[in-house]
Amino acid sequence: MTIHRPGVPEDLPPGEALWARWALLAAVDATTEDERRGSGYRTGLWIDDEGLHHDDSGCTWWTLSRRGEGRFVLYGEDESSGVKWHEPPIDMLAGGPEWLPYGELRDRLQGNELGCVYWYENGAWARAPYPEDLDDDGLDCGLTGFVDREQVLGALSDRVDATTGGPGADALLSDAEAQRLDPALLLDRLLPSHPEEPLDLPAVARALALADLGPGTPGPTGPVVVLPTGGTR
Repeated sequence: MTIHRPGVPEDLPPGEALWARWALLAAVDATTEDERRGSGYRTGLWIDDEGLHHDDSGCTWWTLSRRGEGRFVLYGEDESSGVKWHEPPIDMLAGGPEWLPYGELRDRLQGNELGCVYWYENGAWARAPYPEDLDDDGLDCGLTGFVDREQVLGALSDRVDATTGGPGADALLSDAEAQRLDPALLLDRLLPSHPEEPLDLPAVARALALADLGPGTPGPTGPVVVLPTGGTR
C-alpha cells in the first residue's frame, strides 16, 4: 500500500482497523520488564493508558490514541517531515475538532517535536490543509507496517502457531479489526519471537486488555482476560 508524500487522509485505513493492527503487534511482544519502565524512555511498540506507541530510537516516533467512540488521533514525527520547517509556518491543528488532546499537542509543538497530526471521526480521517509546495509530512515513514494489512499479517503469522487446529493469523487479525477478538485464542497460539526467550503471557494479556479488541467481562479495572491455563487477570 502506497502512502503519498505528503500524506493524505485517504492513505490511512479506518481508525478501528489501524488501532487493531498496531495493537496486536504491540501486544505480542509485551513484557513485564517493559511495563515497569512506565512513562520513561522506551523504544519499539507498546500500549499504555495514553494509547499505542512506536519509537524506533532514532528518527521516528508515533502515537495513536482513542478519544471516545469512533474517534482517534494520530500524531508524531519522522525526520523526513518538512511541516515544522516550512515557511510560512503550517498550523498543524487548523480545523481540528474540540476533542483533540490540545495540551499534549501544543506541548509537543512548543518543543519542536511534532511533524504531523491526523484525526478520525465519523468514519473518515482528516488533517490540517497543507501548502502545495510541501514535499513530505513523514506519514509514510514508520506507519507502513501498520497501514499495510499484508505487512501486519506477515509479522503476526511469524508469531502464531499454525501447526495445530484453531484460528490462524488472518482470522485473529480479522477478529481484532472487527472488535470481536477472543484474547484467549491468541494467547493459546502465541509463539515467542525467539525460541530462547519465553513468552510473558500475563504482560501480553494486560496489553490486550488495554487494547480492548473484543468483548470482555467488564471489571473494576477493565475487561477480564482468560489465560490459556484457565486463570484470569
